[in-house]
Amino acid sequence: MSAPISKPGLFSLVDSIGKDELRQLVVLAIEEDLGSGDLTSSAAVPPGTIVTATLLAKGAGCLAGLELFYEAFLVCDSSAEVTLFRADGERVAPGDRVAEVRGDGRAVLVAERTALNFLQQLSGVATLTAAYVEQASGRARILDTRKTTPFLRALQKYAVLCGGGDNHRIGLHDEAMIKDNHLDLAGMDLESLTREVRGRLGREVPITSEARDASEAEGAIRGGADVVLLDNMTVEEMTALVPRLREIAKMSDRTVELEASGGLTLDDVDAVAGTGIDRISVGALTHSAPALDLSLLVEVPRS
Repeated sequence: MSAPISKPGLFSLVDSIGKDELRQLVVLAIEEDLGSGDLTSSAAVPPGTIVTATLLAKGAGCLAGLELFYEAFLVCDSSAEVTLFRADGERVAPGDRVAEVRGDGRAVLVAERTALNFLQQLSGVATLTAAYVEQASGRARILDTRKTTPFLRALQKYAVLCGGGDNHRIGLHDEAMIKDNHLDLAGMDLESLTREVRGRLGREVPITSEARDASEAEGAIRGGADVVLLDNMTVEEMTALVPRLREIAKMSDRTVELEASGGLTLDDVDAVAGTGIDRISVGALTHSAPALDLSLLVEVPRS
């Protein structure tokens, strides 16, 4: 490698899920695609053919997942040479060279699709996140949600970080989040239920309480929430409500973060960030991000 996999200040994917786990994930993905063998390459490509392949950006975006790309070729050919010219978290433009691979032709063709699937999908998440972050202009943080592809959550949340966003809770285990279904099943109002959950879990566990209106939002702060999520509220409602919630938190001598959520699009972010909210959570970052257009061009070896 001629470049770091992630830019300075950004955790690498290995830091996020571990090197052994990362390799095992790539192995499973290769096995899923390969099955009993690559029928086409084994019949069409002469054994021992050495090729050079160049990874090019065909669209503009933000990279994420280069470690997976890198590992896919080594899984298929341990002697492959993979050179990365760019790093996770970096922006690319159409025509930019991102990486180069030199190795056994059959192995390169086996690894190609898995390598690109990981890199394109995660770079798509990073690219969409970066667009939301740009729209927020530093006025509010952009967060992901639990709306991730099963078994790929750690990867997708890492890609959000590459795009300049922040992670919401990882799962059900690291933060309490009181939603409308919990209210209905508990048979309590939001203030009472937040206070009950706080009493059971203690001060160390973060609590987010989802409020559907101003009354619930005020009650969530009085009940001890660390984050009050204003769900599906209009810009006008939040603009009026945020100063009042700040005052209630100040009177309680507590720091409370205010979050906006509920189907927010790129077109909404500028106005929502202008309400004085602290954070905006967006499920679309992980469940609806279009893949970044990247292409691996294999050079025909000269005789």
